[in-house]
Amino acid sequence: MKKSDVEELRSGVLCAAVLERAGFAVDGKESTKRAVKFRRGDEIIIVIHDGKGWFDPLSEAKGDVFRLVEHLKGISFVEALDHVADLVGFVASEPVWTRVPRKHRPDLSISARWQSRRSPWQGSLTWRYLRDERRLPEAVIGAAIRQNRLREGPRGSMWAAHTDETGAVTGWEERGPEWRGFATCGAKILFRLGAVDAIRFCVTEAAIDAMSLAAIEQMQPGSLYLSTGGGWAPATVAAIRRLAARQGALLVAATDNNAQGEVYAERLKAAAVEAGCGFERLRPAADDWNEDLRTTENQKKREGGGEKKPGCRMPAGRVKGEASPGFAGP
Repeated sequence: MKKSDVEELRSGVLCAAVLERAGFAVDGKESTKRAVKFRRGDEIIIVIHDGKGWFDPLSEAKGDVFRLVEHLKGISFVEALDHVADLVGFVASEPVWTRVPRKHRPDLSISARWQSRRSPWQGSLTWRYLRDERRLPEAVIGAAIRQNRLREGPRGSMWAAHTDETGAVTGWEERGPEWRGFATCGAKILFRLGAVDAIRFCVTEAAIDAMSLAAIEQMQPGSLYLSTGGGWAPATVAAIRRLAARQGALLVAATDNNAQGEVYAERLKAAAVEAGCGFERLRPAADDWNEDLRTTENQKKREGGGEKKPGCRMPAGRVKGEASPGFAGP
């Protein structure tokens, strides 16, 4: 096959077509316009670059449509060519997006766009979304506002800031009743909530989960609740390493209770080994911390709204001491 024919196939057959034909389905809850998550059982593939690229968040696998076929079927490049050629003309089902994509890059900088938005206030749409739908207590919402971590997004959504080590906002997670995504042209580093001088660092995959764990633990003193925004960029890794290097640091892998969460937990464990700090795996009882929080709050409501005793924590498949010999303790 000529090189021009290969390039024509590469541009003419999208990764979504391969995945749909292979029995994968779009996970609308976990997808954005720029990163569409496909699932088949426990297998996950994220499609990027307008459908022309992909990566497997549970491994190091990534590439173009040919590499995707090789990855899924365990076949050679030559065999993958034939498989892709058979998909010419096959159109995968388009996910239904609830927000019209932006046609142009934003005119304002990340900092200016962040500053142009109001912080949530009692009774605002974002406040009600976080309190009523996500069941976050007002004390945690208020703490996040005081630390300049939240903004009112469009249509009752929440913007949760990612910051660098200087405190500068680099982007934000966007979550709401009808939308999820990340700031256009923004950079994922870490969402941070809690003590600035913390030595215990709880790493989750979403700002909602970081705030939910903070609520469950009643904002444990000396703790910083973090979110990677579901990413694992070099800047995120560098930020985690800097925190883990603090004297007496304890790195807590509070990622989701699923296969992807375990992959992130192993990466955090490796970072702890490299830094020589303490490590702990803290799992939610359900899939994520917000689900745990909502389950507990709903149960309290059914039982008459009784308050939890101080220091009481939700059951959460916790594994302590998973550190290698020589690790510093908490």
